[in-house]
Amino acid sequence: MSTGTVTVWAALPSPTQSVWQLGPLPLRAYALCIIAGIVAAAVLTERRWVARGGAPGDVLDIAVWAVPFGIVGGRLYHVLSSPRPYFGEGGDPLRALAIWEGGLGIWGAIALGGVGAWIACRRRGIPLPAFADALAPGLLVAQAIGRLGNWFNNELYGRATDLPWALTVYEWTGTQAAVGPDGQPLVLGTFHPTFLYELLWNLAAAAVVVWADRRFRLSHGRAFALYVALYCAGRLWIELLRTDPAETIGGVRLNVYTSVVVGLLAVAYLVWQRGRPREVVTRGSVAADTRSRPTDEGDTAPAVAPGTAEARDGEDPGGDGVRRHPDT
Repeated sequence: MSTGTVTVWAALPSPTQSVWQLGPLPLRAYALCIIAGIVAAAVLTERRWVARGGAPGDVLDIAVWAVPFGIVGGRLYHVLSSPRPYFGEGGDPLRALAIWEGGLGIWGAIALGGVGAWIACRRRGIPLPAFADALAPGLLVAQAIGRLGNWFNNELYGRATDLPWALTVYEWTGTQAAVGPDGQPLVLGTFHPTFLYELLWNLAAAAVVVWADRRFRLSHGRAFALYVALYCAGRLWIELLRTDPAETIGGVRLNVYTSVVVGLLAVAYLVWQRGRPREVVTRGSVAADTRSRPTDEGDTAPAVAPGTAEARDGEDPGGDGVRRHPDT
């Protein structure tokens, strides 16, 4: 494979197509990856939430609110942080609505998705921090799967490199690689696969959050804060490798500043909430008890047992029979 006068002997491949036609219906790899990530997050969160004492079905009820809010927030952040393709010279403002082409900013998705989750949790009497703790690892897995969409789109790569794991990137037409006179896709070059770096970082961070949650019985949003801190740490060094167009302040990409500020706030929250015992969530047991009764006494189970908003040291609020050490 050649790139002008440079011969690429070995590199990670990239897809040459990101959209397939199923009759009149276009199947877009980016959208499929986002959907797969949402499904994975919902499945993992359901298991963790039920294990915490939540009622089955709570996750789906909250996702109905959180996912649309998150998609809108993610797109808004992307457009505001990279406005030139839409509002710059030669830009097309209507393309700001074309979410299927790619471009969702995680910061906006988490912020506005959190608003949607808050609304849903408030409607069902669920403490948002406890639910966020159950959600944290699933979000990281969803983000990892979503990064595969960037791979299909030949986007979000880093600086040029000839390392053994360099990524081959093609000249792109929007949906597929440009083709030369010989009928072969035109290679733009080989670059750092920053999408892959973030994918692997997110999966490792998800494992750390699950471990820390079990080891230290994180509560009151601390598992979510740990997720944010770990993600920001990874995003910081990965962002410094990227070369795609982005808004900058003093020559530094906007997302670098965001990673630093949000990451420090997450660490501060972890310290601030240190030592608080885990909430006792009883929605699952109460819902099961309600279903076993012959009369209907309401369709909303309380999220936390009355008078037991926080567990005492050494107790087992999860109902799994295992006594654990208090949070440290």
